[in-house]
Amino acid sequence: MNHMHRKNFHAAIAAAGLLMASAPAYAQSVDEKVNQIFASSTGWFVNLIFSNFPGTSFPWIVAWLVVGATVFTLYFGFVQFRAIGHSIALVKGDYSDPDDAGEVSHFQALATALSGTVGLGNIAGVAVAVSIGGPGATFWMILAGLMGMASKFTECTLGVKYRNEYPDGRVSGGPMYYLTKGFAERGLPGGKVLAVLFSIFCILGALGGGNMFQANQAHQQISGIVGAYPGWITGIIFAVVVFAVIVGGLKSIARVTEKVVPFMGILYVGTALIIILMNADQIGWAFGQIFAGAFTGLGVAGGMVGALIQGFKRAAFSNEAGVGSAAIAHSAVRTKEPITEGYVSLLEPFIDTVVICTMTALVIIITGQLVAGPDGNYLLNEAGTAIQTVGGTSGVGLTSAAFGSAISWFPFVLAIAVVLFAFSTMISWSYYGLKAWTYLFGEGETTELVFKVIFCVFVVIGAAANLGPVIDFSDAAIFAMAVVNIIGLYALMPIVKRELNSYVSRLKSGEIKKFE
Repeated sequence: MNHMHRKNFHAAIAAAGLLMASAPAYAQSVDEKVNQIFASSTGWFVNLIFSNFPGTSFPWIVAWLVVGATVFTLYFGFVQFRAIGHSIALVKGDYSDPDDAGEVSHFQALATALSGTVGLGNIAGVAVAVSIGGPGATFWMILAGLMGMASKFTECTLGVKYRNEYPDGRVSGGPMYYLTKGFAERGLPGGKVLAVLFSIFCILGALGGGNMFQANQAHQQISGIVGAYPGWITGIIFAVVVFAVIVGGLKSIARVTEKVVPFMGILYVGTALIIILMNADQIGWAFGQIFAGAFTGLGVAGGMVGALIQGFKRAAFSNEAGVGSAAIAHSAVRTKEPITEGYVSLLEPFIDTVVICTMTALVIIITGQLVAGPDGNYLLNEAGTAIQTVGGTSGVGLTSAAFGSAISWFPFVLAIAVVLFAFSTMISWSYYGLKAWTYLFGEGETTELVFKVIFCVFVVIGAAANLGPVIDFSDAAIFAMAVVNIIGLYALMPIVKRELNSYVSRLKSGEIKKFE
């Protein structure tokens, strides 16, 4: 996930040289004051969202997401496995009518949503999972990703069904709309309150985890290659480019993401495949480590449970299934059949978690970055909290070292990937935040412009400052979205099932045909 719980990542970021060390003294003092004020007033909220079940190291919010994904998987009869073929046909445009209401194609909607989830979580998050939970964490990460496909299916179907369509062709959709309209349709109380709560959390998450954190990490990557320089310079450049894209609305964002996302995905996965093929003799052994570690832990602290926790946690933080953010992007698709976007969206956790995250884990395991003892079990560090790694790296540093051990120049490519991931995440989250903003304050060009300017100001602040507690809070806000959203999904999933049964029966009868 692009918006990871920062406390788990300070070590990773420091190891990668990503913490700002060159800011002027006065800027640091301002940062510190902001940090102190913010931490003292919001720490309770962060601790509440990311707290563990008593006596365990398992965050309740991860369980909330995983249980939801399991319920939707069972309720819809493992739809994510039955619908893959039709999902791909929809993305290809086989059933697309250009005259349908909406702003973007199925492929553009998928690319926009993917650009909001594919990011540092796939690079640093997986490395943290494997270094703490061992190779077995990969197995649980894949399982959580596969189940998360059902959550995406549910929320994105509802996003299209209850969206607002305007005379000028624009649309607004997402959890705030299906919580309001769906609850009213079923005669359930509290929909409006939940929608307002969701919108507030979405705006806070968009400005922090979807913006400031991304700008900050992009600056640290760039300065790590070209040398130290003030973060506000990176911030202004990013802000100008981001504003140039988002001022044109979703169609402009979609035109960028449909080019950037495939490029960065192919670049990253392609390089991973090359390294895996260069070590083809290790592939069977690596998968053996993943399966063995999933159920034994291979010496990992916490054993199987430790591997399970790390795998589930990173999958949840990476693909955002159940958070509700992707439903906002998918709502803008051109279609008259809400269920079709449910089909398309279920590909998202598969690409993000099952493909890209697994590639990262395989490269780390195959290139021998985890130190094993003579008995084949992995060795823990002195504190007994993580696996020893070559060079003692973690997070993005571990991923960089793994790729760099096979291809010496890849750390430079990784830096480009991080910058692209950060940029694409920012433009996607600007749209999520905008739709939450207009839900609260009304539609209109002036209202939208105000938010877009605020968003770009926060790009500069994020690149220039090191506001740890601010990011912690915004990450907590993103997962608070999931608390609200999944309550709504439980209440409205019978409507999704009705849509699904109707669509499938019409598809089988030939009433729904491929569009020539």
